[in-house]
Amino acid sequence: MTTTIPNKEPQKIHPHKFAMWVAMGSIVMMFAGMTSAYIVKKNQSSWLQFDLPLIFWYSTGVILASSLTMFLASKAMKAREMSRYRTLITITAGLGLVFLVMQYLGFKDLEARDIAMIGPKSNSAVSFLFVITVLHMLHVLGGVIALITLFARAFRSTVKNYSAVPVEVVGTYWHFVDALWIYLFLFYNWIG
Repeated sequence: MTTTIPNKEPQKIHPHKFAMWVAMGSIVMMFAGMTSAYIVKKNQSSWLQFDLPLIFWYSTGVILASSLTMFLASKAMKAREMSRYRTLITITAGLGLVFLVMQYLGFKDLEARDIAMIGPKSNSAVSFLFVITVLHMLHVLGGVIALITLFARAFRSTVKNYSAVPVEVVGTYWHFVDALWIYLFLFYNWIG
């Protein structure tokens, strides 16, 4: 008597999702290296102590709100509530842009306090903050560009594609850059 074993195929991950996870792993390693270097350099006698700009606190609230709207947008897309999806994806992209502007204004605040970020008058503490935060801002900008692409696709009347994969990939990345900022913000405030 032979027994047949049902052939269960392993569940495959979409190639775009896999690529996103690999990219996020690389980004985590890059920021872990930079924050580790920050900790090592912090022990120098010339390390400058300064308060983060207040607007960084507000920008943290903005990026958390954008994560919520991204979650709701993804949920709306899966439910095929396209009007709600369009509204939420638009709000998410707008909040991403607001976050970037607020980060820029935070650097302007540092400049106004005569805290140089780069150049001969700079201190490594501020330069680290500047480089790490600008790199994060570039990753957020990439997310905003992806959101704007989703926005454009959502408002094209000729395309009726209800695939949730692009929204899931962008959503995963967006939540990732949000979580990365929370990590950096906590790092700057309590470790840095």
